Amino acid sequence: MPANPALIVLCTCPDLAVARRLARLAVAARHAACVNVIEGVSSVYAWQGEVCEDGEVLLVAKTTRAAYPALEAAWREAHPYELPEVVAVDVACGSEPYLAWVGDSVSA
Repeated sequence: MPANPALIVLCTCPDLAVARRLARLAVAARHAACVNVIEGVSSVYAWQGEVCEDGEVLLVAKTTRAAYPALEAAWREAHPYELPEVVAVDVACGSEPYLAWVGDSVSA
């Protein structure tokens, strides 16, 4: 296993302005190598005893396990939601040059 295995981090945002701000924050601080901003997401979720449905914008960040704690902290601090979704998924495999770029582009 590599020293800093890659992660995909997902985060939903209430609108495009918030999503772009969080994406730029993550890349500028070197918490993520790249963040995709995906509009048009419909989320159905349980919140305070109710079933809710909202339109959201999804962030998909590429980072490393070592950089994840700083990314999570930055997004949680800057996010307008009371309980923002910030979840990470291990990257099982991928293009070695791309994964090396991810590792080189972030700082722990």
